[in-house]
Amino acid sequence: MRKSALIAVALCGLLFGGVSPSLAASLVARVDVANQTMTVSRYGQVIHVWKVSTARKGYITPRGSWRPTRLHKMWRSRKYDNAPMPYSVFYYGGYAVHGTGYVKSLGRPASHGCVRLATANAATFYSLVKQFGPGNTRIVVTN
Repeated sequence: MRKSALIAVALCGLLFGGVSPSLAASLVARVDVANQTMTVSRYGQVIHVWKVSTARKGYITPRGSWRPTRLHKMWRSRKYDNAPMPYSVFYYGGYAVHGTGYVKSLGRPASHGCVRLATANAATFYSLVKQFGPGNTRIVVTN
């Protein structure tokens, strides 16, 4: 679908309530917990597919659909020993998509609930969210 057609569909859906929340966003990050991947789409076209780590046993990564609430180039976890969270895109309370140095864990559950990416991929996602704006971005977490 062409960019103009996607925009028209999204606008009609917003006006008449018939479009899914993710279609109304220009940038969508879909986190597939079962497959431990994040697929990033721009105007409906897949531009990135990355391995992630979500919650390990005993923790949860909440399922749902959100807009980013805040962005931090570098954040440190107040809850987990001041752990670095580079390129954090917070979407639900203390949950964020962020970079990690533990790349060997990517592709399997390993976090306390956040969505971890390789730091370079987190930097790319962070830049895209800044470019499109939180109001035009949707983060969708599914099983």
